[in-house]
Amino acid sequence: MKIHRLIATVILSSLNLGLAHAQDPGAHHAFTPGEDHRAALDLTASERAMILDEMHLFLSGLGELTGALGREDMPAAAKAARAMGLVMSHEVPLALRQKLPQDFRQRGASVHRDFDQIALDADSLGDVSHSLNQISTTLQKCAACHALYQMRTPALNVKP
Repeated sequence: MKIHRLIATVILSSLNLGLAHAQDPGAHHAFTPGEDHRAALDLTASERAMILDEMHLFLSGLGELTGALGREDMPAAAKAARAMGLVMSHEVPLALRQKLPQDFRQRGASVHRDFDQIALDADSLGDVSHSLNQISTTLQKCAACHALYQMRTPALNVKP
């Protein structure tokens, strides 16, 4: 039970930190309610769907990863993390990768590398707390990226 509370605390703290940073009026990328000052990624409907699918895979993978950590099943945790590593990024077509801003691509690659490292450390260290701290750091990167970018499909006038 203690490990489940620890996992929940780490995940919620990470998300809260990211959201607090995004909503801090003094932050570089802050926005006020009703206005969205994030950089727009103008994508086709299929490109937008592909990125949303990848984000859904991250959420599903994080569920598997944290569930495995809650059971202290480090091999399963490593497997879940590895599936979100750089191997996942190779599924994005080259044309879409080239269309995305370099900063967005670098942030995405950093998150994928983080998951590869989480997998390596889960295998070699077997330390649940260490893995949870790594997940926390990675989730903060996710929240920061969501604070910077929005996806749009101009032809359909679709906004998040």
